[in-house]
Amino acid sequence: MWSTTAVHRWASTGSWPADAPPELPAGTDMNELQRLDDGVGPMFHRIYRTRIVGSPLSAGQLMELLSADLDRMAPSEFATFQKLEGKKGTLRRGDEYIVRMPGPWDGPVRVTAVDATSFRLATLDGHLEAGQIEFRVYSDYRSLWFEIESWARSGDRLSDLLYTRLRFSKEVQLHMWSSVLRRIIRLAGGRMEDGIVITTRSVEPGSLPGRRSGGGAGAGIDPGLAELAGRRVNFDATKIDSYIHEDGWLVDDMIEQLPDEAAGPPIEGASWETARRLMDNYQLADPRVVSFLYDTDAPLAGRDMLLKIRYGFLRFSVGVRIGDVYEETVTVEGRQVRIFGWDYRTLQGHFEQGQMHYEIWKWLDTGNVEFHLRAVSRAAQSGPFLLRTGFRLFGRTHQLRFYRAACRRIRRLIEAQLEADRAARRS
Repeated sequence: MWSTTAVHRWASTGSWPADAPPELPAGTDMNELQRLDDGVGPMFHRIYRTRIVGSPLSAGQLMELLSADLDRMAPSEFATFQKLEGKKGTLRRGDEYIVRMPGPWDGPVRVTAVDATSFRLATLDGHLEAGQIEFRVYSDYRSLWFEIESWARSGDRLSDLLYTRLRFSKEVQLHMWSSVLRRIIRLAGGRMEDGIVITTRSVEPGSLPGRRSGGGAGAGIDPGLAELAGRRVNFDATKIDSYIHEDGWLVDDMIEQLPDEAAGPPIEGASWETARRLMDNYQLADPRVVSFLYDTDAPLAGRDMLLKIRYGFLRFSVGVRIGDVYEETVTVEGRQVRIFGWDYRTLQGHFEQGQMHYEIWKWLDTGNVEFHLRAVSRAAQSGPFLLRTGFRLFGRTHQLRFYRAACRRIRRLIEAQLEADRAARRS
């Protein structure tokens, strides 16, 4: 289980159908296929990607070696591929394998698509997961790129417990696919450059089509989220500009440089537009620290969000409401800048009082893109006593840590998304 490979992991919240798996090819044998709507819990859309430099092989030659014997990429300490039927040494659509793993983890799969540089597998009844996984390789002028992309849910409630609750299976899976990529690099006769990048987008069960774990289409909005509609903002938002001069109120301004783009208006698919999409879906908070719920049908302006915060072994929920949403071109010190932003305000029961602004700036003359975070806040004067007291004692350190993490996170998510887009165009 020991590994010294550099692994860069980025997690965000996904959506349907943006993160839906590809359609199964026409004529696919659907018998015993374990599809997404047969699974339990959230769906995870995950990509493992690495660059291979110095390989004498072409993309097609590497895939030919793998297709001839899938065990060439299987780390023996984690898994082996046992073909059930068909001629050994070939990989054809319709072939079935058992992926043998330590313990009661064996997973039957079926090949659903094969071409010169990729193949795709789908899970069968009895697999720990329900979904699909694709292996592909492509090349640029000096290197190979290998990717493993999966769309999967846990196959049953026990698997969901081990994966999403206890996280045991999640870590085993991380190490297994990282080991697979290292073996593929050795098979290619090259070396890894810049480590392994793992991006994960999770889609909650209520957003998935078909049968849904934990409630169907009529399950309604989470009760905790619905209750926020009756709460008021816990400070006078009309006086926010005057609070910056009053004792006890804290003002924080942070700027993070984002990947640049060409000068002129924002470019579709480039840094500014990508950052805006991340802000629309509130991907700013590390989901290991802050997760959130909101009504996806509600407009951004006025939207209530239930934030679920983890602090050590403590878990608590607070409410915020998005206020102003704006997009405009303004002149700052004689230069034009395109700004998209919104703010949210704390609601009754929150351990803080105040307002936070998130903005994306693009300087039209240079193409420089920036993320701006501005917060005016203090400890709440009412609400749960223990939360307010805890925030007064320990909150400032963690508040600043959250701000800095949000700045770094949006930059790295944008870098990962732009790289994924470039890789998709190359393939």
